[in-house]
Order: sequence, then C-alpha cells, then structure tokens
Amino acid sequence: MQRAAALVRRGCRPPTPGPLGRSRSSAAAEAPAVRKVRPERGRRERILTLESMNPQVKAVEYAVRGPIVLKAGEIELELQRGIKKPFTEVIRANIGDAQAMGQQPITFLRQVMALCTYPNLLDSPSFPEDAKKRARRILQACGGNSLGSYSASQGVNCIREDVAAYITRRDGGVPADPDNIYLTTGASDGISTILKILVSGGGKSRTGVLISVPQYPLYSAVISELDAIQVNYYLDEENCWALNVNELRRAVREAKDHCDPKVLCIINPGNPTGQVQSRKCIEDVIHFAWEEKLFLLADEVYQDNVYSPDCRFHSFKKVLYEMGPEYSSNVELASFHSTSKGYMGECGYRGGYMEVINLHPEIKGQLVKLLSVRLCPPVSGQAAMDIVVNPPVPGEESFEQFSREKESVLGDLARKAKLTEDLFNQVPGIHCNPLQGSMYAFPRVFIPPKAVEAAQAHRMAPDMFYCMSLLEETGICVVPGSGFGQREGTYHFRMTILPPVEKLKTVLRKVKDFHVKFLEKYA
Repeated sequence: MQRAAALVRRGCRPPTPGPLGRSRSSAAAEAPAVRKVRPERGRRERILTLESMNPQVKAVEYAVRGPIVLKAGEIELELQRGIKKPFTEVIRANIGDAQAMGQQPITFLRQVMALCTYPNLLDSPSFPEDAKKRARRILQACGGNSLGSYSASQGVNCIREDVAAYITRRDGGVPADPDNIYLTTGASDGISTILKILVSGGGKSRTGVLISVPQYPLYSAVISELDAIQVNYYLDEENCWALNVNELRRAVREAKDHCDPKVLCIINPGNPTGQVQSRKCIEDVIHFAWEEKLFLLADEVYQDNVYSPDCRFHSFKKVLYEMGPEYSSNVELASFHSTSKGYMGECGYRGGYMEVINLHPEIKGQLVKLLSVRLCPPVSGQAAMDIVVNPPVPGEESFEQFSREKESVLGDLARKAKLTEDLFNQVPGIHCNPLQGSMYAFPRVFIPPKAVEAAQAHRMAPDMFYCMSLLEETGICVVPGSGFGQREGTYHFRMTILPPVEKLKTVLRKVKDFHVKFLEKYA
C-alpha cells in the first residue's frame, strides 16, 4: 500500500492485479511482442506521373515562357557564376513586360495605389488632391475600407461603374451597363473564364474555337486545357496581316466536318503581328459572326497602342452598336482590356476587365457562379484598373503631368516601332511588315535548307533552332514563330520593341550581324 501511494504521488499508476494474482504489467511483459509492420524498402510508385496526369494539361503549350526562356534563365545563371560568353547580359525581348524593360510607371497611377495601400498617406501634403479623391472613393467601396478585403466576385461596384463610364466615353456615347462588366485577373483570366462556359459537346458536336494564325499562345493553351477544337484562320501576311472574311468562311466550312464552330476570337491590335483592323474589316467580321451564329471574343488590350497615322482603333462594341439593332441586340460579344499594356505597363498588378453583352440572363448567373469559385480578382489590380479608366481630367492638378507622361510613353513606342521596321527591312533575308500597333515585331526570316537539316538533326523546329542559336551567340531572347503559328514553310520570330531606344538599336544590330553570319554558315 505504501508503495502504491508513493507511485500515485509521483503521478504514476500502480500495477493492477491480473488473473492468478499477477499484475497486468508483468503479464504484458510475458506476452509475445506485437510485430510492427514496416513498409518495404524502396519507393512506391508515384500516384501522379506523366502517364496518369490530366492529358489536357500535358497538351498545353505556352511559347512565350517556353524552352527558349528556360534556356535564357540557364545562361543568366552561368553569367552570374563567371562563365564567359560572347555577351555580358541576356536581353529578354520575348515578352511585353514594359517596366522590366525600363519603362517608368505613370506617377498618378502609383500615387493612387500608394494611398490605397497605405491610407495614412491620405493626410500627407505630398500627394495631390485628385489622387486622394480617387483613393478615398475606392477605399470606401472596399470592406473595412481596405484593399486587403475580398470584393464581390464580379468586382468592386464603383470600379465597374467607372469602367462602364470609360467605355461610354471611348465609344462616343454608346451606353455601357456596369452589370455587364466583370473585373478580372488580367485579360487572360477573363478570356479563359468565358471559354470555359462556351465549350461543350463531344465528337462532331464538340465546340470549335476560331483563332488567328499567328495567334497569342494563351488561346491555343486554353483550348487544349478545355479539350476544345482549335480552328485556325490565317492572317494575310502579304497584306500587312489583314483579316480576310473569305478565310474565315473557309475555316468554318472545313471545321463543320469535325466540330461545332461556336466561338470567333479576334486580337485587335494584333499580337504578335501588330496590325490594326479597319472599321470595314470589323463590320465584315461582325456580319460574319451574326450570319454563322458565332460568339465573338474581342481581345483589345492594345487599344492605346496604335502608331500608324493611317490607322485608328475601333472597338467591336462601338461598331456593333452602330450597325443597328439587328446586330447590336443579337450578336454575343465579350471584349477585354487590362492594365498590362497601353501606356501603363502595369503587368504585375494583374488588373483587367471584360464586358459581356447580349448574354442570356440564365448564363449570367452561371458566369457569376464560376467567377465566385475564385472568390474575386486581386483588389489591388481592380484599383489599378480603376485608375486606367478614370485618369485625371482637364482642370485637375495632375492632368498636365499625367498627359505628358502618357504621350511620352506612346510617342516613344511609335518611334521604336518605325525604327524596328526600318532596320529589319535593311537586312537581307528578313522582311518586317509595318508595326501599326501593339508592341511587337513579327519579322519573317529566311532559313536556308542546310539550317533546316541542322534543326532536324537537333529535333527542333527550324525557327526554334534559329532563335536558340541567336540566344546562345548574342544573349538576345526572342520567341520562334512556331510558338504562335505560321503558314507551312515560313519562319518568323516575335520580338518586343519595349527596350530603351539605345538598347533596342543594339538588339537590332546584333540580330542583323547574327543573321548575316547564319546565312553564310548554312549557305
């Protein structure tokens, strides 16, 4: 008893009697030990492998950040480790990332964003009143007056109102309804979301999506992910990458044998080709969509990037309404814009919107449901989009500086577009169409038969072989045309015109020297 009491005082339980007067602890000690099952040595098979993964994801390709960009990253690491190259830096001309290329942010946009992010600055005399006014309006519409709160899935209400007002001003009074505005995580989010709703059916009734060739690889990537049917229509390179409705008719006619063509995607101004569509072309496309019962997607993220004096941006929404109620009340249209391009170059904020008109009321509910799954787009990106559509106006203190910065960026891009076109066209074996808009050149390059054979030996597309050689010899990273699509037997690459003028001149000179040597090597 004394021993049992001592054990209790120390927090231990005394052994309890078992059968035949033995304690249970001693009985357990005499029992055979329970054998522990150990996993066999060596790894078990992985659940997720290339064979078991979603085949639609495996089919996705995105050339803008594909193999050549990975190689550029490897070369940058080698340079950092002191490995000698024929160059001292990698110039990433593969992507339209303006601020990564040295473009300075628009002051007013960053002032409003700073005020929204850190509201204590609203008391600072260092910020103009028009910036404070916008920041207060945005914050008052946010939960808890904070950008850190969720918004409605469709986006902050007052920002959608500002987007609608912007579209109405842009389109000369054509009305826009805030209820048709959906704020998105960049334009890409809106494009992929609307395609998710559009794709359906199986076999010959599977949705066909018409995309231009060349095209921005987002479209082919989303089509692959959704297991939809890609229907190519070719832009006319000999006619400055124009869109010909007869080519659309050919594409639809041939596609009807194996799918249900239901969606027509247009990029205006073009990426990667830089063409700006005329009003007559847009009217023809809208009439064709009405005739063939196609849902129109108008990617208009480069609407501020028009450089040719003979060209002007016309929104599909404006032209649709001006064609009369037979079209404006029936043609279903989703159009897209973002903070990433234009004169803003705010890619990292991932701000964007889509306007969807003539959508069936029940489908509106389905769209909002789909958007609610991802809760909401980043509220900071929504705020950035608001500043793009609600900039300073005449009479406000920031107007002059804002206008000066905007015109400087766009004027600089126009000069670089002409410089790029002119210098490329001086190189034997390179032809570059006029860069009417956007922020890329898409020159056609001659690749000799021996170079094609060398590419085949390396199991590469000829233009990938060309671009990889350019990267390894000059440090310039561009994207092969095969990543965007091109007519059989033609070769191109896409290069951004965003680097500062002097660096752009260096890039163009290096491309020229490389191309001449490439032709000599494989003559």
